Amino acid sequence: MKLKGIYIVFLAVILVACHDKQQQEPVVAPWGEMVDSIEADDDFDLEEIQGSGEMILLTLTGPEYYYDYHGRHLGTQYLLAEKFAAQIGVRLRVEVCRDSAEMAERLQADEGDIMAATEVGRLVPSPSKNDLERELQAWYKPEILDEVRKQEAYLLSNRSVKRRVFSPMLDRKGGIISHYDGFFQQYCKPIRWEWHLMAAQCYQESTFDPKATSWAGAKGLMQIMPATADHLGLPRDQMYDPEKSIAAAARYIGELEQTFRDIADRRERTNFVLAAYNGGSHHIRDAMALCQRDGRDSHQWSNVSEYVLKLAQPQYYNDPIVKYGYMRGTETADYVSKINQRWADYRQVKSPRQGFTQSPRKAQKQKNKYNIE
Repeated sequence: MKLKGIYIVFLAVILVACHDKQQQEPVVAPWGEMVDSIEADDDFDLEEIQGSGEMILLTLTGPEYYYDYHGRHLGTQYLLAEKFAAQIGVRLRVEVCRDSAEMAERLQADEGDIMAATEVGRLVPSPSKNDLERELQAWYKPEILDEVRKQEAYLLSNRSVKRRVFSPMLDRKGGIISHYDGFFQQYCKPIRWEWHLMAAQCYQESTFDPKATSWAGAKGLMQIMPATADHLGLPRDQMYDPEKSIAAAARYIGELEQTFRDIADRRERTNFVLAAYNGGSHHIRDAMALCQRDGRDSHQWSNVSEYVLKLAQPQYYNDPIVKYGYMRGTETADYVSKINQRWADYRQVKSPRQGFTQSPRKAQKQKNKYNIE
């Protein structure tokens, strides 16, 4: 009897397995396409997406699709998807694909909920998500695309940075560049940077406005991003403090010096550090890889800066050797150039004494004049 019972259980297992196999076998549609047989309960449509709190966007890298800009995600299609995700009350997760074929294949396999279409301003939902498609069609209007483009253009303009513009030289005749010369001198010593260089960088970042704020969230004299501040141990409530901002920036510059320690020439390395401070070290490494591939010296900024600019072109940011995609290289190249120009000017300034600080009364007058805390 025991053997008979075991046999019955074994037969039942076989029957269940056969049933599951039949359920998993593809069905041939009348037009010849293979369609997976999916139970209605297995659908993951609008209600399930809202329940999970996350919508997955399949996209490409590029200015019309998706890219990273100073720690903020941009791209026309991305911003559209972000708005739609907010409309249905979920967060947006991005999966970057190598090309449109991979994107379409992954959407068909239901590895994403929507994909960025090659036609700008269109998002395509997964074929199995009828409710999501209806919701998307009801939401989208052509004026939303216009709104997104205006928003992106504003964010990429200087108008999106809130700051007061101070003079690039506080007192040329007296040899005083800014109120913060003493801090530049103090915190540049451990990283062996010339303090006039950091002063030039600070002016490029904030025009010496300690309350400067960018739309992306960068704050203070050295325009440090919140995530970078966390990494550097700078409390977020102290990001506007001039000394704390300069000290944290010096630590970050020191880290970037180590990141590019393979560049032996110190002067050349400085350019790479400045470029990475602005555009991100990963993008700079991509430009270096392209430069090296073409048989050019990838440790020379004049060569690499050309590829930083080229990372805005599809044939370069879509190259398999590029790991981090599209980059707004013009801004980074201009950033390095302008700092070098101002540094050359600042180096001609002879400070009255090393570690200059104003008298307490004069310093307070200056703070009151410019409303500096």
